[in-house]
Amino acid sequence: MEIVWLADLQALAETLNFSRAAENRNVTQPAFGRRIRALEEWCGLELIDRSTHRLKLTAAGEIVLDAANDVANRLERVRQDLDRTRADSSTVTFAATHALSFVFFPRWIQGLGHVTSTMPIRLLSDNMNECEKIMLGGRAQFLLCHYHENSKIRLDAADFKHVELSTDRLIPVSGKDEKGGARHRLPGTQEAPVAEIAFEEKSGMGRILASNLSSRLGELHLNTVFTSHLAMVLKALAVDGKGVAWIPESLAADELGPKGRLTKAASDEWAVSVKIVLIRPRTRMTAFAEAFWELVQK
Repeated sequence: MEIVWLADLQALAETLNFSRAAENRNVTQPAFGRRIRALEEWCGLELIDRSTHRLKLTAAGEIVLDAANDVANRLERVRQDLDRTRADSSTVTFAATHALSFVFFPRWIQGLGHVTSTMPIRLLSDNMNECEKIMLGGRAQFLLCHYHENSKIRLDAADFKHVELSTDRLIPVSGKDEKGGARHRLPGTQEAPVAEIAFEEKSGMGRILASNLSSRLGELHLNTVFTSHLAMVLKALAVDGKGVAWIPESLAADELGPKGRLTKAASDEWAVSVKIVLIRPRTRMTAFAEAFWELVQK
């Protein structure tokens, strides 16, 4: 059996004409006819009904054509899989939390210099829970996220390691009132609790805040009015005056200051210092990924 014979049968089934099929296959008509005969001999049955003026496939021919189509589809999927494998081996894939994808990641990559400009990079942006799944599933080589020693992540230190890239703070912010002060301000009172726009407890930011503020929550009087795992959503709602939100200072920076629409809702004692880290598996990665890791270490 020759794979080329199956392609010949497909061409003949499409045209129902030996001359046109041979032309489409870029062979002479006699050579094409011999290949169709060879396929019929291999099958042990006639595949083409030549008894009428217009050619048609026999029942056996229809069966073999289905098989030929299936083989062609499978080979095409193999080709696509191989293309993806080649692309993956030369691409550095990052998982990054939403909070770091918007501002930090682009600036950080650009700051690494011209080396990264020739390195194919793919970014998968999601919440921390999904980013952890991406890393555990081997769909990315690196994870960019906020990190605090008191907050556990699902990437065991025995299997993953990290490098610190920068520092950040989770700060409580609020939209401004008419005088430019905080519309909502901590700590609030029992009679007038402060509206809080909070991270979901199981999100990465939620875990960090819970592990660092849980012992002090008795000092605060909060009324949680909205939760999300998206820092950008919390920021937008804070700007809109819906309440106080703890968000990364790096994400809030463009809206802080005299001309911005956000202001700090409490003193710095309520800020939580965090690290921005790059996490990778301890197992050896592709040459491109290892080269990038070496670049980051410098």
